[in-house]
Amino acid sequence: MISLKKRQSGFTIVELLIVIVVIGILAALVITTYGGIQSKARNSKRQVDLQSLQTQLEAFFSQNGFYPSNADINGTVWRAGNMKSLDIGAMTDPLNPNQANPQLKITLSTIADKQYSYVVADSSDASCEGLDTSCAKYTLTAPYEGTVNGAASYQKSNLD
Repeated sequence: MISLKKRQSGFTIVELLIVIVVIGILAALVITTYGGIQSKARNSKRQVDLQSLQTQLEAFFSQNGFYPSNADINGTVWRAGNMKSLDIGAMTDPLNPNQANPQLKITLSTIADKQYSYVVADSSDASCEGLDTSCAKYTLTAPYEGTVNGAASYQKSNLD
């Protein structure tokens, strides 16, 4: 006997819905993970930038016996003459990479500022902006995106 029924092949609606849900879950995981990876990369760049700035500041101190004032380090002409090997990119937060004239803030930064801060003082913790040759210590600060090991910012200070 010959069957007149044709066998139809294909997927049922339930199978298609299961595949769509699985693809949606995988896409959500990838997007979430990618955002976290980008944030960690920017936080790592902040740490490297501050270490680079610290190296330059310590080299300047070993040659001159004092640290530059905030006005000096933010002056492009002064910086070009006195800290020639300072990479301008090290003064720029990764969330604000196209900053025209990168400058370090005098006050502590927040992530919304998208800037690093440089606080410099004399040996008695007073301002040394008026007599910049008396600058004896500094603190560099970069705010993290979120927290890293419980800290909201990364700080580097003078070595002595």
